[in-house]
Amino acid sequence: MRDSLTASPELDNDAALDQDMAADAEFEPILAGSEPSTGEMELEERASLRRISGLSTELEDITEVEYRRLRLERVVLVGVWTEGDAEHADASLAELARLAETAGSEVLEGIIQRRDRPDPGTYVGSGKVRELRDLVASNGADTVICDGELSPGQLRQLEEKLKVKVVDRTALILDIFAQHARSKEGKAQVELAQLQYFLPRLRGWGEAMSRQAGGRAGANGGVGTRGPGETKLETDRRSVHKRISKLRKELAAMKTVRGTKRSRREANEVPGVAIAGYTNAGKSSLLNALTGAGVLVEDALFATLDPTTRKAVTPEGRPHTLTDTVGFVRHLPHQLVEAFRSTLEEVASADLLVHVVDGSEGSPHEQVAAVREVLSEISEEHSDMPPELLVVNKIDSVDATRMAELRRLLPEAVFVSAHSGKGIEGLREIIADRLPRPEVFVDALIPYTRGDLVARLHNDGEVVVEEHTPEGTRIQAKVRPDLASLIEPFAAHGAA
Repeated sequence: MRDSLTASPELDNDAALDQDMAADAEFEPILAGSEPSTGEMELEERASLRRISGLSTELEDITEVEYRRLRLERVVLVGVWTEGDAEHADASLAELARLAETAGSEVLEGIIQRRDRPDPGTYVGSGKVRELRDLVASNGADTVICDGELSPGQLRQLEEKLKVKVVDRTALILDIFAQHARSKEGKAQVELAQLQYFLPRLRGWGEAMSRQAGGRAGANGGVGTRGPGETKLETDRRSVHKRISKLRKELAAMKTVRGTKRSRREANEVPGVAIAGYTNAGKSSLLNALTGAGVLVEDALFATLDPTTRKAVTPEGRPHTLTDTVGFVRHLPHQLVEAFRSTLEEVASADLLVHVVDGSEGSPHEQVAAVREVLSEISEEHSDMPPELLVVNKIDSVDATRMAELRRLLPEAVFVSAHSGKGIEGLREIIADRLPRPEVFVDALIPYTRGDLVARLHNDGEVVVEEHTPEGTRIQAKVRPDLASLIEPFAAHGAA
């Protein structure tokens, strides 16, 4: 059911793209024949590092605060059902189970409590806490994962009462992102999101909370060491604030580089298509089907964190770019949206948004709503979001009855299977129709010594008339403004 996606972080460099675009991109070759592709090698590397059940997952006090790497193993899930029907609550907990499995844990049990709102003290209430404690003990679980974001107080009380590690949905997603981040930018974005999440949840352990050099406690240190002092917790907070500031500066610099690459494509008016959608909807599989890019496809949630851009051509030969972006999920942590804002701006700057939906999922309309909610957050800084093309993927996994239901729920969608290739050619044609077309008409007589300009007219424009004369090639075409300026010296009747 889970046919997912992944990416390689760099921009593909194809000779057919404009030279300005190619000069700023890094080429990642597609290995042919029997050689493994970049994606296959990355999948093999990731598969070789698997968690082994049965090992201790005690909290490791590395920094004496609660900022540490999660090590999930045998887990019990708990959710609070506050709205919607029972089917919606079950689907949310089932998704939490998939997230937990992606993080490397074994899901033992799951319980849901019906409440108007989560308990402010323990999330599920005192009676359910006792039931949960018995469930954890009987199953030998070492971790409880809550289907929501816990406050620092809720987290502390649950750990004290259950005597095991407690993790909320936000921390779980952050852990998955930390495992899958590959590029320098992706790792920096994940670390920033983790620090922003853990900062209000910092707390010392044991005597670390009271380590001060205040009053007579600093007497042995001599002059200059006495006074109110500073707790270890305050030191940790200051250190985290410093690290957050440094990461934001680094990401701002990376954003500038990304913006430069994007501006070169925009200056050359190479149309761009962004592929977005719910996690595990098959976005990377669709990118492979449309471009033959050979990027890694893995059956896991959030396998793609770093955007992958590849060159593609329409059926009539017009070049454009396709960018695979990070997947979305219900209740995506706000920290992640903020940290990945520069990456998600690839969506806002595109000429067309291909919104991929998993047709094999039970509630595709809810996934569409979750993605559009995140996109609306991004659009707050971008008044002009690109037009959306809804694409339902994995239709080879559904029967005729389900297909009829999907067509009723999503009547404006295009239906394809990236795995089997069904509907891909039709999708290419629809993308070509929705991309912006050259608007400047030129009528030029180009000497035979400038065959390079004729080639560019064929590659980057729409040739209407071409005639070979003794003086050169007479050509009429629709082109981009930058190409029209190069053709202008050879205009036969001017450019309109």
